[in-house]
Amino acid sequence: MRLPNYQQQLKGRYAALGVVVIVVLGLLLARLWSMQVLNGVAYAKQADKNLTREVTTAAPRGRILDSQGKELVTNRATMAVYVDASAKGDSALLGRLATALNIPLADVVSRASDVREQALAPRIVAVDVPMAAVAYISENSVLFPGVEVRAQPVRVYPMGMLAAHVLGYIGEASQSDIANAGSTAYQYGDLVGKSGAEVQFENVLQGVRGSNVYQVDATGKIQSLIKQVDAVAGKDVQLTIDSAVQAVTEQALAQAIDDAHKSGFPAAKAGAAVAINVKTGEIISMASLPTYDPSLFLGGISEKNWTALTSKDSNYPLTNRVIMGQYPAASTFKAVVGLAGLEDKMLNTGTTYNCKGVWTEMGEQWKKYCWNHAGHGVESFTTAIRDSCDIYFYHLGYLFYNDGGEKLQAFARKFGFGQKSGIDLPGEAVGRVPDAAWKAAYNQNYPEYQGWNPGDTVNLAIGQGDLLVTPLQLVNAYAGIANGGKVMKPHILKAVLGADGKAVYEYKPEVAFDTGTSAENLAAMKAALVSVTRSGGTAYDAFKGFPVTVAGKTGTAEVAGIDDYAWFVGFAPADNPTYAVAVLVEQGGHGGSIAGPAARQIFAALLNLKIEHVTATDVSR
Repeated sequence: MRLPNYQQQLKGRYAALGVVVIVVLGLLLARLWSMQVLNGVAYAKQADKNLTREVTTAAPRGRILDSQGKELVTNRATMAVYVDASAKGDSALLGRLATALNIPLADVVSRASDVREQALAPRIVAVDVPMAAVAYISENSVLFPGVEVRAQPVRVYPMGMLAAHVLGYIGEASQSDIANAGSTAYQYGDLVGKSGAEVQFENVLQGVRGSNVYQVDATGKIQSLIKQVDAVAGKDVQLTIDSAVQAVTEQALAQAIDDAHKSGFPAAKAGAAVAINVKTGEIISMASLPTYDPSLFLGGISEKNWTALTSKDSNYPLTNRVIMGQYPAASTFKAVVGLAGLEDKMLNTGTTYNCKGVWTEMGEQWKKYCWNHAGHGVESFTTAIRDSCDIYFYHLGYLFYNDGGEKLQAFARKFGFGQKSGIDLPGEAVGRVPDAAWKAAYNQNYPEYQGWNPGDTVNLAIGQGDLLVTPLQLVNAYAGIANGGKVMKPHILKAVLGADGKAVYEYKPEVAFDTGTSAENLAAMKAALVSVTRSGGTAYDAFKGFPVTVAGKTGTAEVAGIDDYAWFVGFAPADNPTYAVAVLVEQGGHGGSIAGPAARQIFAALLNLKIEHVTATDVSR
């Protein structure tokens, strides 16, 4: 009786075991079906990935040329030493490498261990390696397993520091560069534009990365090169800068600073100069002092050099003062104020005013002086510009104030003041055209200073007070006077060139501001500006004997606590204007004696005339 019961029990257990086996086999089959059918393609790709590695290669940057096709920035091949990523723990190898390259071991270890690079990408240890070191490493390759010497392009500046602020410099891509790269796939270690044209035209200079696909073993060690796609070099960029005129502009600006020293202004150490085509807005030259050497950034700038370029004592040589510097325009602004007076019918070309050296229309307690305390006597519209008479423009400013509204500010904005010009360079400053709203906001914590007073408009009328302009805004406004009231958008890009050297993109000039100023009033202002460079004018000494007639204006800006700033801005030829030039010397003294002679040299270079340095005298403001 016991045996049947036992057999029945076993039968039941076998049945249960059979069910378990069937379920397990079913799960295995379902999993196999999932792997083979549903996810087969994905697993196949993953398997391939485990057998191959892709390493991308950087593309050579495009060149930067001047308007005549001369190289301003190009590339040269240099020798660079790379070490395999797996060598970072081989202290003996890295030690031999440090000795061969004659660089600190710590630097070699740091670069070999760089975690920002792609996992399998070789680490760059040294750039611009001497040929003796290259030969030693090559001849003793058995001592340097995983070490490779490659030719690598680096930036070269055939004309040295010329136009450094326009060209800019390059550096390693930062996290921000990589995150904001858009369609460009940056990687750590890539060299990208950081300032000037290098960053402005980064998208065409950068080129397209290449790639190498390697077969690797189970440990990830490279076995062979499977596929190679060459990098595509970036496109060349042609600028409107003329290197010959640029050289003269930089030399003239440096000479103006030297002239300031000789004239008793030892604090003069910085300045700006710019030349522009009044009809197209092309920037022909742009200089800012002090300047810097962009080659300092090759391979990464040292801490010592960076400190030297950014310390307070350096006068900030990385700053492009033409577009970033903001200054009181001083008497150069009288051309804008005079035109505003004519357009708004505050005066006409026959209006006269008696300059007695002191002006008391606002009351004796608010009297103001002309720079010529002896007085100019009766001044007309033209002679007031010629003599840079402050009294004439105090009176005009007072007329604007009493008329109500802010017509003077509105007219200035028509010429681009208080706003960006839109130039294709990064970092342009806005400047400031002060008005009642600005003053109230600026002094929000000081109610007693919030009101707009007659003296605010009167000071604005001679380019002082709270007015701030950049040298670019000023030269562009004068270019607009020369160009029939149309202010062109300034630009440095002439064309983008393809691999065959032909333009694939050409910049088309465009009007930035159409002021609508009448031809009659523009003609009156041009005539007045011509008188400035003729006998009796404040810039006569600077342009005496110059074979082409120049229309311009001097300015001597007052800045509290330091020496005056010297200005000259003008255009030539006066009867058919082509170029406008502005020169500023910080703490340089008087415009006619310091900035004017520099502008003369720049005009001479633009017009293919004899370039000569003259000394001049000017005591006006």
